[in-house]
Amino acid sequence: MLRLNLPPYDVKIKKTDDKLFVFDGLRRKYVALTPEEWVRQHFINFLVKEKSYPQNLIVNEAQINLNSQKVRCDTVVYDRNTNPLVIVEYKAPHVTISQQVFDQIAKYNIVLKVGYLIVSNGLEHYCCKIDYEAQSYCYLEEIPFYKDLL
Repeated sequence: MLRLNLPPYDVKIKKTDDKLFVFDGLRRKYVALTPEEWVRQHFINFLVKEKSYPQNLIVNEAQINLNSQKVRCDTVVYDRNTNPLVIVEYKAPHVTISQQVFDQIAKYNIVLKVGYLIVSNGLEHYCCKIDYEAQSYCYLEEIPFYKDLL
């Protein structure tokens, strides 16, 4: 797989019937190893190891109801009271991060109303902080540490 702009880690990969699977520690199972999943697993490792996000407060494929439809957020980070703090959207490394990607994650935020939105294709990472009082947002230079989200 492609080298990403994220710290490397010891990825658990297995092959079954000529298909590759990667172990997702959050879901506690092997999942199909797609380019987007490669990014997700590396980014989660980055959040936990480098930014001190508690692994037990991160959910992959978090299901929400949006306009009477069930959709899945790639990753949602919660506080200790199960209030959502961050939505993360992943794209494959070859996918350009565009306004359309931010529109997608912003739709999820209509339901969750988090303070931070993160988008990554493994090569580029963008994080914006939402200010609901001022009805604005700003892009951050770095992904914040977990303690700074609270």
